[in-house]
Amino acid sequence: MRLPPTLEGRFLARENRFRVRVEVDDRVVPAHLPNSGRLSELLTPGRPCRLVPHPEPRRRTPLDLLLVEHAGVLVSVDARLPGPLFAEAVAEGRLLPFARFARVEREVRCGESRLDFRLDGPGGSLWVETKSVTLVEDGVALFPDAPTLRGQRHLRQLALLAEQGERAAIVFVIQRPDAEAFMPHVWADPAFAAALVEAARVGVEVYAFRCEVRPEEIRIGAAVSVRLPFTSPAPAAGPAC
Repeated sequence: MRLPPTLEGRFLARENRFRVRVEVDDRVVPAHLPNSGRLSELLTPGRPCRLVPHPEPRRRTPLDLLLVEHAGVLVSVDARLPGPLFAEAVAEGRLLPFARFARVEREVRCGESRLDFRLDGPGGSLWVETKSVTLVEDGVALFPDAPTLRGQRHLRQLALLAEQGERAAIVFVIQRPDAEAFMPHVWADPAFAAALVEAARVGVEVYAFRCEVRPEEIRIGAAVSVRLPFTSPAPAAGPAC
């Protein structure tokens, strides 16, 4: 996916869930953060970043925060991108598990949820939910970085589909190039980890792909291994995204 022209800046502070303060050309300006995750390892004062201008006068923030530099790599923090990145990779035939699906339908109502995709091909249909991953520790990508009731609901819906004999998959799009494996973040959201283990047990396919990220382009790259806990951890109370 080609990215729009970006401006170089420095991250200064996070003002609220979706608004940050950055420095661009020696000016301090507000910017929109298209991600509700904590991102605590990425959003530290002084960190180099790249932003997309949005000059529409009705917007309260003239910029979107798109890329953050961390440990020598660029990380995409735009949680809106995994769906389009996945659709592009499927259309180009770059994802082997999804190579035989000719029809891609977006945002499909299924039970009480709306899932990202339904793919159709000669072998039938496949329901797919994509998730944005930005946290990597010691080469292992972790999701989520904060409790997500929405993510748990999507897993339950996928598990129900699998139990009814339909194909269902969850795809973790790691928006950075330095991951070698993926695990559910048991400490951040043990209930999500338990739901993922249960979904996999009943037949939900679990995939994770890291991304190649450059200032001018981001695209899904290689698959990484998926590591699931051996036991389902007990749910823990906490705020939900």
